[in-house]
Amino acid sequence: MDVNAAVAAAAAIAGVLTGVIAVLAFRWSEREQKRPTRTSLHTDPVLPPGVDTVLSVLRSSAVVLDESDAVVKASSAAYALGLVRGGKLAVEPMILMARDTRRDGEIRQVELDLPRRGTGRGEALAVSARVAPLGSRLVLLLVEDLTEARRIEAVRRDFVANVSHELKTPVGALSLLSEAVMGASEEPEAVERFAGRMQIEATRLTNLVQELIDLSRVQNDDPLEDAEPVRVDELVAEAIDRCRHQAGTKQITMAAGGTADLRLWGNRGQLAAALGNLVENAVNYSPARTRVGIAARRVTAPGGDLIEIAVTDQGIGISEKDKERVFERFYRVDPARSRATGGTGLGLAIVKHVAASHSGEVTVWSSEGQGSTFTLRLPEAGSDRDRASGDQTPGLDEDDETGQTDGTTTVSSPYEPFSAPEVHP
Repeated sequence: MDVNAAVAAAAAIAGVLTGVIAVLAFRWSEREQKRPTRTSLHTDPVLPPGVDTVLSVLRSSAVVLDESDAVVKASSAAYALGLVRGGKLAVEPMILMARDTRRDGEIRQVELDLPRRGTGRGEALAVSARVAPLGSRLVLLLVEDLTEARRIEAVRRDFVANVSHELKTPVGALSLLSEAVMGASEEPEAVERFAGRMQIEATRLTNLVQELIDLSRVQNDDPLEDAEPVRVDELVAEAIDRCRHQAGTKQITMAAGGTADLRLWGNRGQLAAALGNLVENAVNYSPARTRVGIAARRVTAPGGDLIEIAVTDQGIGISEKDKERVFERFYRVDPARSRATGGTGLGLAIVKHVAASHSGEVTVWSSEGQGSTFTLRLPEAGSDRDRASGDQTPGLDEDDETGQTDGTTTVSSPYEPFSAPEVHP
């Protein structure tokens, strides 16, 4: 009996202890669940209702900071710009703005130039930062990337300044020359000399106005409304004829080669102007007694076959910094040579817009002192579109009266234009 009583007493005591431990564990668990953790201070419940949703749809980079300047919430754009690194705001001026706003509650805005991440060229990233209080404890930082807007504004500003200068120069020259003609009315030789200069300046002014009109047209018109199959051979021949006189003056040999019987799909006038500008540019920037080559080939692309037309010269070449700007309006690699040749600085800009409007592109390879190669890549005229437009089978060129083909054959590799049959100016 004594043993049984002892066992029963021990079991009762063990049960009581187990119950006490269970109650204590339950109470401790509840206390821990109610206690705020570091993670809970930086999650969505800390933000006012709806703020997280609004921040997710903003185009601006958004960062929310707490009292200790720790990042509570940051958009993916903020990380992409390098504003947030390692869970902290990485831009010191913005941290100081956030502290000032937290102290006095005033909204602040400033424009900053930040170093661009991932480049070794020291390019600045232009941003506009706006800081405002968010509730009683948080601060909201919104950052807009102004880099592209500033670049476009700079291009627009340069365009206005350049077009004003380019128009003023020949107009001023014509005014002075006309006064000179009037003053030399009794000297036939002087009148003839001044009149010749007036013709040169008038031609330059006419070319400038015409290229401004052409640039406006290719920017605003849809060239595919009047699209048709266009023979590349005809475009090349027209470009060579356009530059024959300039090439002959400098004893420059022009060579045409590549794959024959290729056709593009687009506006013939704009395509002829674009290729003509490339060839004219090559001739103008080539030394005397050199060669300019034009070659075409077909290349396979995922969206359909493309036609590549490469124009290669042995000219002065283009530096790395100039390559990024050669297609800007009025930008010239060598301003002195452009003025001497009557260049307007709009030719390559027109080429770029024509290529883009025809769903193509223009690229440049160049090395200083070794020449340049400009390459047009444009969609090929497909057989279905040829038949729809009533044209003949691609590769055949019917004579207007006899209906015979021209018998053109393939010559040289597309990127060996100097081995092609020479076309002497």
